[in-house]
Amino acid sequence: MLRHTLQRLLLALPVMFGVLLLGFLLMQVVPTDPAQVRAGPTATQELVEAIRRDLGLDQPLWKQFFYYVGRLMQGDLGVSIINNVPVSQELGATIGPTLELMVASLIWAIPLGILLGTVGAYYRGSLLDRSIMAVSVAGVSIPVFFLGLVLVWLFGFKYPILPFTGRLGPLWTWEGFTSIILPAITLGGVFVGPVARMTRTSVLDVLGADHIRTARAKGLKERLVVTRHALRNALVPVVTLIGLQIGFLLGGAVVVETVFSWPGIGRLAVGAILSSDLPMAQGTIIVMSLGFILVNLGVDILYAVLDPRVRGA
Repeated sequence: MLRHTLQRLLLALPVMFGVLLLGFLLMQVVPTDPAQVRAGPTATQELVEAIRRDLGLDQPLWKQFFYYVGRLMQGDLGVSIINNVPVSQELGATIGPTLELMVASLIWAIPLGILLGTVGAYYRGSLLDRSIMAVSVAGVSIPVFFLGLVLVWLFGFKYPILPFTGRLGPLWTWEGFTSIILPAITLGGVFVGPVARMTRTSVLDVLGADHIRTARAKGLKERLVVTRHALRNALVPVVTLIGLQIGFLLGGAVVVETVFSWPGIGRLAVGAILSSDLPMAQGTIIVMSLGFILVNLGVDILYAVLDPRVRGA
């Protein structure tokens, strides 16, 4: 198990380096000059050139990149060009709300998706199964921003019972709890469909296995056969899908945070890119990519826990 974990950690290092390189190069193709942004629209060309030298933008790209990696290794993410605040400080203030939003969306979406998929597999071919699959397909097909706007119109304007703008407090307070409901439903809504479909397919495969027929022949209750024997063995591909989808939720969080004005890292990234704040944009890319890598690392470890064959590989 330890060997498997170390192998995955070593594989994550070149991936992270590639993310740093790609993110750095993408920021170089932004048409706006960061030195001009910091100097302001009325600055003289001499002042812009001085700022460019101060920021190191007059150096060759390869040298800028290695200076950038060197600062990262020292824990220095740079300073925002727009508000002159350390990037790490801004990121520290936005990571918490983003994690709250993701936990709040996953805490109901994952159990619901597994439940719907298991019920659909057990009642295969029935009207209930078809209804569950129809809802799952609809959930996959509906864009996340459209679902968010519908919820805002329905529960924010037509029946104004829930707040839909901003984060009104920590999650454990009543104001914070009510303000996160609509964003969590929006972000988790696109998660239920894929989990339900994968769970249904996986459970159907396991229900036809020999050990399930043996368990039924021993006289076990059907509930125990499905939950203890079928569902446990069917969770391996489901866990893999959940891990990948959690990574993609980071992209969905950007849209949801923008729609609901949620002060998370996704909204910070959009603002940084639109304002050509290169250090801030690169910092958000690093954090979001690192989150994706850590989620997939956790999935690999959990995969090994659920499937002993992986531990021996």
